[in-house]
Amino acid sequence: MGVAAYLLINTATGKEQTVVESLKQINSVKHAHVTTGLHDVICYAEGKDLNDIKSIIINDIRGVEGIQRTVTCLALDVSE
Repeated sequence: MGVAAYLLINTATGKEQTVVESLKQINSVKHAHVTTGLHDVICYAEGKDLNDIKSIIINDIRGVEGIQRTVTCLALDVSE
Protein backbone atom coordinates (compact mmCIF):
# COMPACT_ATOMS: atom_id res chain seq x y z
CA MET A 1 0.00 0.00 0.00
CA GLY A 2 1.24 3.49 -0.83
CA VAL A 3 -0.82 6.17 0.91
CA ALA A 4 -4.48 5.78 1.81
CA ALA A 5 -7.15 8.08 3.18
CA TYR A 6 -10.66 7.92 4.53
CA LEU A 7 -12.85 10.86 3.57
CA LEU A 8 -15.87 11.79 5.66
CA ILE A 9 -18.19 13.60 3.30
CA ASN A 10 -21.19 15.87 3.69
CA THR A 11 -23.46 16.12 0.66
CA ALA A 12 -26.33 18.29 -0.49
CA THR A 13 -29.67 17.00 0.77
CA GLY A 14 -30.76 13.91 -1.14
CA LYS A 15 -27.47 13.54 -3.05
CA GLU A 16 -25.92 10.79 -0.92
CA GLN A 17 -26.52 7.87 -3.29
CA THR A 18 -25.57 9.89 -6.38
CA VAL A 19 -22.30 10.91 -4.71
CA VAL A 20 -21.53 7.29 -3.78
CA GLU A 21 -22.19 6.13 -7.34
CA SER A 22 -19.88 8.87 -8.70
CA LEU A 23 -17.13 8.06 -6.20
CA LYS A 24 -17.21 4.38 -7.18
CA GLN A 25 -16.34 5.42 -10.76
CA ILE A 26 -12.99 6.86 -9.57
CA ASN A 27 -10.29 4.17 -9.90
CA SER A 28 -8.46 5.19 -6.73
CA VAL A 29 -11.62 4.98 -4.60
CA LYS A 30 -11.76 1.44 -3.26
CA HIS A 31 -14.92 1.79 -1.12
CA ALA A 32 -17.74 4.34 -0.79
CA HIS A 33 -20.83 4.03 1.40
CA VAL A 34 -23.76 6.11 2.61
CA THR A 35 -23.49 6.46 6.41
CA THR A 36 -25.50 7.72 9.36
CA GLY A 37 -24.39 10.31 11.88
CA LEU A 38 -22.48 13.54 11.31
CA HIS A 39 -21.39 12.65 7.78
CA ASP A 40 -23.43 11.41 4.84
CA VAL A 41 -20.81 9.35 3.00
CA ILE A 42 -17.48 7.73 3.78
CA CYS A 43 -14.98 6.68 1.15
CA TYR A 44 -11.58 5.02 1.17
CA ALA A 45 -9.02 5.96 -1.48
CA GLU A 46 -5.48 4.79 -2.22
CA GLY A 47 -2.62 6.54 -4.02
CA LYS A 48 0.99 5.68 -4.75
CA ASP A 49 2.40 8.50 -2.60
CA LEU A 50 1.37 11.67 -0.75
CA ASN A 51 1.34 13.81 -3.90
CA ASP A 52 -0.82 11.25 -5.68
CA ILE A 53 -3.40 11.03 -2.87
CA LYS A 54 -3.45 14.84 -2.66
CA SER A 55 -4.26 15.04 -6.37
CA ILE A 56 -6.94 12.34 -6.09
CA ILE A 57 -8.64 14.16 -3.21
CA ILE A 58 -8.46 17.67 -4.67
CA ASN A 59 -9.03 16.95 -8.35
CA ASP A 60 -11.18 13.82 -8.39
CA ILE A 61 -13.08 13.33 -5.15
CA ARG A 62 -13.81 16.95 -4.24
CA GLY A 63 -14.90 17.56 -7.82
CA VAL A 64 -17.87 15.21 -7.48
CA GLU A 65 -21.14 17.09 -7.84
CA GLY A 66 -23.14 17.13 -4.62
CA ILE A 67 -20.18 17.11 -2.23
CA GLN A 68 -20.30 20.13 0.05
CA ARG A 69 -17.60 19.37 2.64
CA THR A 70 -14.94 16.75 3.30
CA VAL A 71 -12.82 15.73 6.27
CA THR A 72 -9.72 13.77 5.24
CA CYS A 73 -8.12 11.22 7.56
CA LEU A 74 -4.85 9.73 6.30
CA ALA A 75 -4.61 6.02 7.09
CA LEU A 76 -1.41 5.04 8.89
CA ASP A 77 0.16 1.58 8.64
CA VAL A 78 1.49 0.97 12.15
CA SER A 79 2.37 -2.70 11.63
CA GLU A 80 5.93 -1.94 10.50
